[in-house]
Amino acid sequence: MYNDLAVAKLCNHVIKYTSLMEIYRKNWFKYIAGLVACLLIRLIPFRAPNIEPILATQMPFSKIYGKTAGFLFGFLSIVVYDIVTMQIGTWTFVTASAYGILGLFATVYFKNKKSSSWNYVKFAIMGTLFFDAVTGLSIGPFIFHQPFMGALAGQIPFTLLHLLGNISFALILSPAIYSLVIKKEKSKNISLISALHPKII
Repeated sequence: MYNDLAVAKLCNHVIKYTSLMEIYRKNWFKYIAGLVACLLIRLIPFRAPNIEPILATQMPFSKIYGKTAGFLFGFLSIVVYDIVTMQIGTWTFVTASAYGILGLFATVYFKNKKSSSWNYVKFAIMGTLFFDAVTGLSIGPFIFHQPFMGALAGQIPFTLLHLLGNISFALILSPAIYSLVIKKEKSKNISLISALHPKII
């Protein structure tokens, strides 16, 4: 009896794991769609340059898909945009790397945290300050030879607007993206597994 119970539990775990892996594989389309959507939004004419949904999309994607996908989402979002708009330069790889690092941080940060608006907002604040400090205070002085104090003064209003955009997107968009990509399908599959393989008492 104990052997049967152990085998049944093992089968349940294998089926659940396999089912979740299927969800992740199937949802790579949504990952690519997220990349394309962010690119198209950034291509909208007369858009404020720091109002964009990259971080808001990157956070749930990092939680779902892991470090490599989280890094590549941020990195490719910048590189592809700069290639399309023919603005590629040294700054491209500074900003792309900074966004990529945010994807790595997000994977670690959200590993044991719920996909809640508050958690996304907290990370958006930290991530935006990190990104703007790394890019805004390095590209100007080191690439364009801008005085450091001039770069700092110009960065403050840019960062305030960047924070406003990222916090707003994190509050609404990030939980919705997580739910769209994984939550509903996950609960549906686990309910089906539970029905087909009831617990043995």
